[in-house]
Amino acid sequence: MRIVQVIALIICVFSGCAEHGKSPESGGKVIELTYWPAPNPQEIQLADTLVRRWNALHPECRVRMQPIPVSQSTEEVLLAAIAGGTTPDVCSNIQPGALYDFVRARGLIPLDQFPGFDSIAEERAGTELLQTFRSPDGHIYQLPWKSNPVMMFYNKRMLRDAGIFQPPRTYSEYLAAGRRVTKDTTGDGQTDVWMGERDIRPIWWQRLFDLYPFYIGASSGRTLFADDRFSLDESSAAEVLGFFRACYGEGIFPRTFFQAGDPFLLEMKATHFSGPWEVATIRKFAPHMEYGVVPLPLPDHVSGPGYTYGDFKNIAIFSTSRHPEKAWEFVRYLVRAEHDLLLLQMCDQVPVRIDLVTNPLFAGYFLENPVMAEFGRQLQHIRGIDAAPDLKEIFDTLSQIYEACAVYGSVEPQEAVREMTRRTNMIVEWNR
Repeated sequence: MRIVQVIALIICVFSGCAEHGKSPESGGKVIELTYWPAPNPQEIQLADTLVRRWNALHPECRVRMQPIPVSQSTEEVLLAAIAGGTTPDVCSNIQPGALYDFVRARGLIPLDQFPGFDSIAEERAGTELLQTFRSPDGHIYQLPWKSNPVMMFYNKRMLRDAGIFQPPRTYSEYLAAGRRVTKDTTGDGQTDVWMGERDIRPIWWQRLFDLYPFYIGASSGRTLFADDRFSLDESSAAEVLGFFRACYGEGIFPRTFFQAGDPFLLEMKATHFSGPWEVATIRKFAPHMEYGVVPLPLPDHVSGPGYTYGDFKNIAIFSTSRHPEKAWEFVRYLVRAEHDLLLLQMCDQVPVRIDLVTNPLFAGYFLENPVMAEFGRQLQHIRGIDAAPDLKEIFDTLSQIYEACAVYGSVEPQEAVREMTRRTNMIVEWNR
């Protein structure tokens, strides 16, 4: 009998659906929800704070916080959990590009079926951006939560020493500045200071910091897919490849990978393409650096606001949830304005809110953190990743072509773009 009791206890704990106590909404028992945040320390601390507050206010519905199990990627963990029926009720680390696989596996609940979703989602993202999260079946399975826009950090001292007093805003300005900044400071015949640098390894996610955000900017906000088909703006893609080809060809970017130390923190390069998490890194490891943040450079002929890639992490409810209405209530709690302020203060990450830089609630934070205000303003002009099949394989292909064309100059930009379209269409058709 004791063995049976132990086994029953283990099943209860690991199923995440233990119920005890009294609650009229659940047949006289306390509801328990499981919540998976991202596994980084800052977000675990935020989640712990929010869950403790929730549990104190909602004795009828207890939330158990468990960070997403560490693996090569969150998407792999969640797909495995969907296949095994072990998903949490709520997760706040949903990558929009993974939605195609999650929805196809019937792992998520449409959030637009819940009362109040439309008003909350539009208040956060606005109508135009919200539509980019709509799945082919017409439903929306994710609530926009946070986004980390990729922008250009620049070292003010390094530019100033080169006689440059405004950060470059166009491709030609960037290349001209690069010719003045890049140099050999030791006289040994080897360049040791560059205008910029990128990880040249053909790893798919590295293109989220060069090829992809620059393409979004050059095309004034286009992504790779339209109407569920690969739809590349070929002239914009060729301009981006040509720009990076010039950066490497003129030597203002090194054809190498820095294994020992961050060259921006070491002041070996004047610009760096990254997201708001970089602010905390600079604060910790290079507190005396004079730096600023501006939108990514654009082709000279492109006018208007500069668009970029926003690394979204959104919130979803899984179809294994036994209490989806309560899960939705918890999701609404997570995205309250005062909790968005905690996301900024504790994690240096940017909540998706169209009123972020105008809402008085956030004014004090941005007054103390003016660089973060730049990321808040960029939120009006960001795009995510399309929810398309085999997205990783597609970006692997783009990385290989980027390496051949931009880094080593072995393929002309126009030819590289044609190859991108040909190979991507083959991947999409093969895996339909």
